[in-house]
Amino acid sequence: MPKNLDQDTIILCRSCDLAVQRRALPSNVRALCPRCHTALYDVPYCSVNGMLALCIAAILFYIPANFLPVLEIHFMGSIRATTVYETAVAVWNHDYWIVAIAVIASAVIAPGLLILSILFQIIIVKLRLHSTFWQQTYRRLLKNHELLSQLSMLEIYVISFLVAAFNLSDFAEIYLGMGTLCFGILFLVILFLQREYNLEHMWRMVHDK
Repeated sequence: MPKNLDQDTIILCRSCDLAVQRRALPSNVRALCPRCHTALYDVPYCSVNGMLALCIAAILFYIPANFLPVLEIHFMGSIRATTVYETAVAVWNHDYWIVAIAVIASAVIAPGLLILSILFQIIIVKLRLHSTFWQQTYRRLLKNHELLSQLSMLEIYVISFLVAAFNLSDFAEIYLGMGTLCFGILFLVILFLQREYNLEHMWRMVHDK
């Protein structure tokens, strides 16, 4: 292997351990191992600007998704509307505090932190903040990204809204509120954001600074 070759551009094939030099690829192209043809890497799906647009969209839907009514129940002349936050508080008041913490953590806190984490990463990259403080912050955000991704489980709550509406429809009139629409859109935006986000690519930007 040439001595003047930057080790950051060398990757090992996970199948045959062949050392391969990483090269720039055009869009929608995947690099294959020349020995065993195992997929090595590809171009990130989305640009930094594209992820920034998705982050902004997620922030716009985050607040109404959590604080607008998700379900409105009409039962015997009584009308009751509830939000995700109020649901967690009600569960807490009934002494199911573990469930309440799970709801708040995975439906409110983790998605918000995930959006802000990616947003700060993009800002640091776009503004080329090279100071020690910003580089340490950037690395800390990257290290915690997988944890936030695993804690954020919006899809479970989207399904739970639909299941609750279906099960209660025999006893009362159920209406899905604006919060449900915003929550569903927020789920889709974060889904696309996580799909476009490439952790390996973001780590490489540390070396490109």
